[in-house]
Amino acid sequence: MSFKVTKITVGKGKTCEDPKKGEWTRAYFELEAEISDESQLELAKGSLESLLTLWLGGETLSEPQKTQEPWWSPAKIKWEAADGPNGPYERSEDVNNKDFKLMLRDLQAHNGKLTREGFFYWIFTNGSTVGRKLAKR
Repeated sequence: MSFKVTKITVGKGKTCEDPKKGEWTRAYFELEAEISDESQLELAKGSLESLLTLWLGGETLSEPQKTQEPWWSPAKIKWEAADGPNGPYERSEDVNNKDFKLMLRDLQAHNGKLTREGFFYWIFTNGSTVGRKLAKR
């Protein structure tokens, strides 16, 4: 028997008691994602779970706290110079680096592309390589 995973659904909930009112409240969120590369299943699951945990805690990715430091630092990631059809860029496959993993999650939450601190970042189709180049002005 063979099969191929193309979708993943992850749900997470939280039940809290309000002792003053004597009531219980339940919050539950569920996300579904399409997976183009089955080898990215674990990464997709982890990203969805992280987002659900944020939501259950009352936080969102779209409204970061102004006093909060960026949660990943491109300076802590190993980058290599490369040339592509659109000119020079830098690439990284620093998969054992904490900041690289956080950057990859951030990129996945933004459909694989984002601009930050003057650089445009994107995920290659293999899902484990990230490219960056100066953002166009």
